[in-house]
Amino acid sequence: MAVTAKMVKELREMTGAGMMDCKKALNETDGDMDAAVEYLRKNGQAKAEKKAGRIAAEGIVMAEVKDDHTAAIVEVNSETDFVAKNAEFQGFVKAVVDQALVTENTEMDAFMAEAWNGDASKTVNEVLTEKIAVIGEKLSIRRFEKVTIDNGTVVSYIHGGGRIGVLVVAETEVVNEAVKEALKNVAMQIASMNPKFVSTDEVPAEFIEHEKGVLLEQAKNDPKNANKPENILEKMLTGRLNKEMKEVCLLEQEYVLGDKISVGQYMKEVSKEIGADVTVKSFVRFETGEGIEKKEENFAEEVAKAMQ
Repeated sequence: MAVTAKMVKELREMTGAGMMDCKKALNETDGDMDAAVEYLRKNGQAKAEKKAGRIAAEGIVMAEVKDDHTAAIVEVNSETDFVAKNAEFQGFVKAVVDQALVTENTEMDAFMAEAWNGDASKTVNEVLTEKIAVIGEKLSIRRFEKVTIDNGTVVSYIHGGGRIGVLVVAETEVVNEAVKEALKNVAMQIASMNPKFVSTDEVPAEFIEHEKGVLLEQAKNDPKNANKPENILEKMLTGRLNKEMKEVCLLEQEYVLGDKISVGQYMKEVSKEIGADVTVKSFVRFETGEGIEKKEENFAEEVAKAMQ
């Protein structure tokens, strides 16, 4: 049976596997779609190790909250955005989140070595290898984090279909829809403004000293400051450092949904409205592929190459 571009496209959409792998599978199974899927499963396993050196900078971030008090967030990477949107891949990421929700491990190596969702016959790493075989791209469980709080709640927010994910952990005696909505607003702030710390109180001394050094060098290298004495430069440094703290500390940031108030002031307003303190204790922000060098893809060229 002649293999057509439509058949290759259909198999790729079903499995997320690469174009060339789909074409080969269909050729080997005489165009039988179900047999081609099975072929990819059986014959793709050995290819997983060969894909280890590829760049996986796409993918999605996914989060889940359980019983308001426990939550997990994961980033799972793929090589292409096409696979990231594939139902097979997204189902796998959901299963990884479920794994992270119940894990007792905090280190990635230990997480990858534990039994897969209660199935003692497979580890997380083995299931990942199987999924690479089926999908035909390098996949990577890049990071995960699990958070819990007894006296409070956790909310999650996913932006851009999984491009950015946020968890916000807050301490409060009252957990209702108003509190969750307010914390969701804070999560959106974190997604947008990317703070590094909750407040100035938790900024490490070494971070401040490092930033002071950077700012001082910037001031000294500015021709406008060539004749300014050291004490004036120190005052300038203090002003610039205070400005930077307002940018990197969540509660000091200007609240993007408010009218010239800080996030800290917004939380005080929320606390007053519900009659109980709501205190942001921590947050987690994952952005898909941040820090990974990405490769350029040309889907039209890939299709043409596959059909040659």
